[in-house]
Amino acid sequence: MNQVVKESLWKQFGASLDMLENALIACPDALWDTETKFWHIAYHTLFFLDYYLSDEPLSFSPPAPFTMAEFEGRLPERVYSKEELLDYLQHGRQKCRTLIAGLTEAGALKRFVDDIADDPTIEIILYNLRHVQHHVGQLNLLLRQGTNDAPEWVGQAGEGL
Repeated sequence: MNQVVKESLWKQFGASLDMLENALIACPDALWDTETKFWHIAYHTLFFLDYYLSDEPLSFSPPAPFTMAEFEGRLPERVYSKEELLDYLQHGRQKCRTLIAGLTEAGALKRFVDDIADDPTIEIILYNLRHVQHHVGQLNLLLRQGTNDAPEWVGQAGEGL
């Protein structure tokens, strides 16, 4: 796959991940576990980031201490800490960077198949980027409503491919 395309894809996906990280860091303890469930929106975003970056989605399992509760339509058994979610973000960032850096023409066309999707990997990557950014917008709105402040827009990833 063309290196310029891969670098551009990473710059934008990485920027979304940087924005997610900024929102997590900016969230005060008082807003983390309220009726808005800031922590759960962040966790949901990270869980599906990890899932959609998986080579074999039907055998996906998140790293400990995370569970499959997202697939079961329920909250996890406990509230995850900011530190745990920041660690999960780093896991997802590395998984994303590795996938994009190693993407070939054949890899981009490989099918991502699960119970509801049968799409080329390149489309799932774009879908995943949009999903992350959608929830970053929600988190930033919650921060604005709860603190009258939110992190700034990130135009490109802070780290290169």
